[in-house]
Amino acid sequence: MTAPRTGTISIPRTTGIAPVRTRFRSRLRRLVSSVGTAVVRTPELTVGAFGVIVCAAFAWVPSLWYDEAATVTSAQRSWPQLWAELHSVDAVHGLYYALMHVWFWLVGYTPFTLRFPSALAIGVAAGLLVALGRRLGGRRLGITAGLVFLALPRVQWAGSEGRPYATITTLAVCLTLVGLTAVRRTRTGRSLHWWAVYGALALVSVSFNVYLSLAVVAHAVTLLWTLVARRATVRRATVSRRGDDLGPALVTRGVLLRWTIAAAFAAVAVSPLVVEVASQSKQVAWIAGIGERTGAQVFATAWFGGVDAYAAGAWALMLVGTVFALVEAHRRSATVRSLVRAQAVRVAVPLVVIPTAALVLATAMGKHLYSPKYATLSLPFVALLIALALTLVRPKALLAAGVAAVLVLSVPTAVAVKEPLAKQDSTWARAASIITAERSASRADADEGVVFGSVYGHPGTTADIIRVAYPSAFAGMTDLGVEKNGAESGVLWNQNGDLASVIPSRLGDIDTVWFVGGTVKARNIQPETAAVLAEHGFTAKEHWKTGTVVITEYVRS
Repeated sequence: MTAPRTGTISIPRTTGIAPVRTRFRSRLRRLVSSVGTAVVRTPELTVGAFGVIVCAAFAWVPSLWYDEAATVTSAQRSWPQLWAELHSVDAVHGLYYALMHVWFWLVGYTPFTLRFPSALAIGVAAGLLVALGRRLGGRRLGITAGLVFLALPRVQWAGSEGRPYATITTLAVCLTLVGLTAVRRTRTGRSLHWWAVYGALALVSVSFNVYLSLAVVAHAVTLLWTLVARRATVRRATVSRRGDDLGPALVTRGVLLRWTIAAAFAAVAVSPLVVEVASQSKQVAWIAGIGERTGAQVFATAWFGGVDAYAAGAWALMLVGTVFALVEAHRRSATVRSLVRAQAVRVAVPLVVIPTAALVLATAMGKHLYSPKYATLSLPFVALLIALALTLVRPKALLAAGVAAVLVLSVPTAVAVKEPLAKQDSTWARAASIITAERSASRADADEGVVFGSVYGHPGTTADIIRVAYPSAFAGMTDLGVEKNGAESGVLWNQNGDLASVIPSRLGDIDTVWFVGGTVKARNIQPETAAVLAEHGFTAKEHWKTGTVVITEYVRS
């Protein structure tokens, strides 16, 4: 008998963890590669998204202040109430308030939702600036300009401010990009629709903020400067008898005619609003005339956050970028790159110089219009001039190091504008938190009232402005002093009446009364309030002071 046959049994390999990890790593590498490709191919979106993230991060931390509260109260009114308000005050911000009204209707109000549109506007402005820079000087210039823009201290401020200044920068760069496209398309004969877009956008921009009319004026200067430079180039070529092909002119009489028609259309259409805004000029009476601070405001505050060293370096780079580009373009053997970069100077310099110069000149003539925050429309073009200097560095590694240094230098400012007291040292959030903490759950059903005194620095405005900014802290309280409701009377803020008669008529069963007002610089109505409450059996239980806000809790004995 023979032995049975023996052999080997093949056991299939089990799929373990290693192949799974391999597939995961492969997919992760493909994802990273795809993201990297998208970043490289669409720098406008990448830089824009970076700007939104940087500006939106921790935007809810700083306490609201006076100007932001004006946005909140205006945007939360009904359409008829907002229309009535704009006929007496803030017509210059009417379109912004209308947009914020729709935004709050969609998402509701919180400090973050108030400021997020500004962060979004800065991101869009940065992306558009990348596109504009690419048109004027190539990819390096565009990306560098977008990143430098985000690093500017004033951009960090505007991106976390619940006011229209961030959107003003967006409209300024968008209007410039559309205008440049219209000029270039004029040479091909297919430009009428672009000029129509330019006129419509100019109308919208000036309606959003009348100071954007200065951007339109700056565009006229750019066109004339370009025309004069072209004629000078032709004259030099003629004198030297060179046979160089200068190519078609960028700016012709046809371009000037089309710009004039588009600008005239916008001017006529927006003139009723401009007249209404001019009739409300008293609301900028707080702006000081030309003085010792004006030079420092122009030099350091308007664009560089009041940091003198930062401002000195930025101005130096702007000067280097401007001079070098113009000198290179005037050489006999000028390259296409140098000619294009010179055109970037002709676009940016008027938009940097004219708005500030016009406002300072008007202020010097007695029309007080210049404030550093009104120069924000120039910020993208300040960044463009700085980028012209930085991109003179040819090795990519050195350029990247220079841009990285600019971003690192902006970190302290980016942090400072997100601190709790970043907005005019406002402590309204702290005041609201004190009141919220003291209104314990055990007193949730208690009847409570509040008397609002004046706000520090604004004696005609009551501290009801703090309730507007932080309504949850005052939920359920009865306003014992108000006589004139701002929303119903077409003005910004509520106004108190005669406390001796108004407070007693509303006390009823109220057993706790809060007084919220300002410190010494405010109009002090607390003694009168205390006297009226004492007549009805109330005594002061506790007192708090946080910054410029004073709070006193009165209880019925």
